[in-house]
Amino acid sequence: MALVLSAAATSADGTSIGYQVIGTGPGLVILHGAMESASSHTELASELGDVHSVYLPDRRGRGRSGPHRSGHDIGAEVDDAAALVAATGATDLVGVSSGAIIALEAALRLPEIRRVAIFEPPLVVGDSLSTAFVVRYQDELARGDIPSALVTGMKGAKMGPPIFAYVPRQVLRALTVAAMRREERTLGATEVSMRALAPTLGYDFRLAEQAHDRLGAYAGIAAEVLLLGGESSPEYLRTAMNAIAAALPHARRIVFPGLGHGALGNRRFGGKPAVVAGPLKQFFSD
Repeated sequence: MALVLSAAATSADGTSIGYQVIGTGPGLVILHGAMESASSHTELASELGDVHSVYLPDRRGRGRSGPHRSGHDIGAEVDDAAALVAATGATDLVGVSSGAIIALEAALRLPEIRRVAIFEPPLVVGDSLSTAFVVRYQDELARGDIPSALVTGMKGAKMGPPIFAYVPRQVLRALTVAAMRREERTLGATEVSMRALAPTLGYDFRLAEQAHDRLGAYAGIAAEVLLLGGESSPEYLRTAMNAIAAALPHARRIVFPGLGHGALGNRRFGGKPAVVAGPLKQFFSD
C-alpha cells in the first residue's frame, strides 16, 4: 500500500493542510483528535487501506500543516475539511474526539459528505464536565511550563488511568517530563512531539466550547452517521454519545467492549485498530 508524505490541500484562508495517503480505493478522510497528528492513525489507515484510499491530514498547527490564524474557530476547521474533500475527492469522514466535532459540523455544512463516522466528540452535556481547568492550562502554557499544562489538560479532560486522579500533581508532572524526554529520543520522522502539540490543546478546548448546545443543529445532518464509542471511556464522553444518539435517531451505533478513548489510535498508545476497522469497512461499503 502506497504512503504519500508530501500531498497538501489549500484551505480557504490560504493555509496549507498536509496529509498522508495510505491504500487504494474510495476516499476516506480521518480527522484526528487533540494531542494527535496524521501519524496517530496510520495503523487504522493500514487496516482500511485494502479497500480505501485513506487520507490522514495534520490538522492545522501540527506537522506538515500551516499555523492557526487569529480568530481561529470551528468554521476554519470545516474550511480545512472542505479543502481536503475538494483535493482528494473523498466524500466519507471519520472524526476522532475533537476531530469528531469537526466531522459533525462538516457533515452539516458540506452537502458532498455522504457518510461520517463519529468517535466520542468531547461535547459537554449539561454539567457532565467542568471546563474551569482551561484557565489554569492557559496560564501554565503562557509561562512556558508545558509539562504542567499537559497535566492540567489530561486531568481536566479525565484522560489517563483512573488512578491518576489520586496521584499528586508534582508526581504526574515528573512522569510527563520523563515521557517527553523519552519520546523526543525515539520520535519518528513523521511524528509530532507532545511538546509541539501542547499549544494546540487550547484550540481543541475551544472547539468543545463552540459545540456546546449544537445537538439540535446536528439533527439536520443528511449524511449517513455511524456512532462509535468505547465502553471504558470517561463518563462525560459516554453521556455525549448518548445525547448524539438521541439527536440522530437514525444513526447506527456501536460500543466497543473493554475499549477506551484511545481505541482508534496506534497500538503502542493503547489503540485497537484491527478491532475498529471491521465495523468501519462495513459502514463505508454499505
